[in-house]
Amino acid sequence: MIRISEIFHSIQGEGKLSGTPSVFVRTSGCNLRCWFCDTRYASWEPEGDHLEVAEILDRVSALACDHVVITGGEPALFDEVGELIQSLRASHKHVTIETAGTIERDWKCDLWSISPKLSNSTPIGMASEEWVRNHDARRHTPQIVEHLMGLGDYQLKFVVGSILDAEEVLELTLGEYLTMRLSAAERESKLCNVEKLQGLANDQHRQQRAEHRHQIDEQSGAI
Repeated sequence: MIRISEIFHSIQGEGKLSGTPSVFVRTSGCNLRCWFCDTRYASWEPEGDHLEVAEILDRVSALACDHVVITGGEPALFDEVGELIQSLRASHKHVTIETAGTIERDWKCDLWSISPKLSNSTPIGMASEEWVRNHDARRHTPQIVEHLMGLGDYQLKFVVGSILDAEEVLELTLGEYLTMRLSAAERESKLCNVEKLQGLANDQHRQQRAEHRHQIDEQSGAI
């Protein structure tokens, strides 16, 4: 069974399918605690009923839509989501999986929408020391992100609030996620963008990042 917080029809507002009418199946439960999470009823304080895959399929079918987005929370927590995906695709639905990319799966869907969490996501002062420590240990899993990217069509999404966040995104995508997917010329071109951002990130911003890292370590008990 899969714990579901809600199933509803709406318009996809993110990524390459923005503007597409879709049915959203929101699983309930998450292995992270992003401080900016806007669906805490599916993460920090999970709510919802445990449903059989057949009941979920019936509810999705009743909403009569070709595109289905399985989101969360973190859908990859539930083994049965693989069966749900397979059944949806067998009924000719386009299936997107929205995930933070921290749990390895081999599911075949139409679009992996992967949202790796940056260092800005750690809930300093907003969660227990244990959750701060667990979140920071779990959020960065480049090997798993690379694995999911290799399963088929994908997109990467990041929550960016500053120049340093943008710099971190480029460092991750060029240094880890896309290492095997870019030619030398492409990497050289994109590295120029990193250097430009690094020039914009002044000493004050870097000091703020260092202080943020210190706070994480301090609250999680690492120092």
